[in-house]
Amino acid sequence: MKPIAFARAETVDQALAAVTARPNTVFLAGGTTLVDMLRIGAMEPDNVVDINRLPLTDLEHRPDGGLRIGAMARMGDVAADPGVVERFPFLSIALWKGASAQIRNMASMGGNLMQRVRCPQFRDIAFACNKREPGSGCGAHEGLHRGNAVLGTSEHCFAMHPSDMAIPLTALDAVVHVQGPRGSRAIAFDDFFLLPGDTPHLEHPITADELIVGIDVPPLPFAVNSHYLKVRDRESYEFAAASAAVALDLMDGQVRDVRIGLGGVATKPWRARMAEALLIGKPATKENFAAAAATELAGADGSHAMNRFKIELAQRTMVRTLEIVADGIAQRGGRK
Repeated sequence: MKPIAFARAETVDQALAAVTARPNTVFLAGGTTLVDMLRIGAMEPDNVVDINRLPLTDLEHRPDGGLRIGAMARMGDVAADPGVVERFPFLSIALWKGASAQIRNMASMGGNLMQRVRCPQFRDIAFACNKREPGSGCGAHEGLHRGNAVLGTSEHCFAMHPSDMAIPLTALDAVVHVQGPRGSRAIAFDDFFLLPGDTPHLEHPITADELIVGIDVPPLPFAVNSHYLKVRDRESYEFAAASAAVALDLMDGQVRDVRIGLGGVATKPWRARMAEALLIGKPATKENFAAAAATELAGADGSHAMNRFKIELAQRTMVRTLEIVADGIAQRGGRK
């Protein structure tokens, strides 16, 4: 590992000044991803700025039912918050299932959104990787790719986005707030993650001198009827083979509104908008759930042998999650 300069910031302005003063600088929050990247040589910054002392740990429940989460709030604290558990249960579940207890207590909400992919070829510098070295090729096509994506792929990259908590956040239409030397801006959650296309090394629309300062979750009353289902090879400390975050609003057995996010199968947190559109106004039946899931996965990339199973698995996971939420509503007598 090459020598790296280190600085500690006490305020957002100090952090931005430090990253602006020296090129090739990265922020250190919980460090649960960054330290791994430094050890294996997948990232080689000249400077690291520790932002753990920044006053961005707030968790505010707003009068309108929305939520403001500071970028440095720890995953474990957000998962255990009574208001999150009650009003956004699928977000709480996703956070609990997203990592071990030690990592949940270290990892920050903003850092989780910026974590790098777990594609073996990205994390092994012996392999070609367009995400790590633009234009070098994608070693995953012929290498181990069982965990890679089937939605949002390109010939240049089909690495899976690894975050669990981002899946309910995309279903909630969250907004990411960033601050930089040119001021502050708000970025819609779906726009915060870029598809690989021809530029897989560009994962976000923010620049190196911008810092995530918070996440806004708009009010969604029917999110009380929600669930996050994660299918993985083992129950503990494993990334999703497929996952689904569902919030459902029913009236007289009909779908009045629905939000669906898919994880483990796409190159970014995947909002299942086609499935949502197909379900609204339809009876909440397994047959309709299955038709919606099939529609959403109809364009999935099945060209790679090892991860082709994810297409059916994603459909089954979406259907099962919809059933779980619908059954929960029925057991409560149809109440929201």
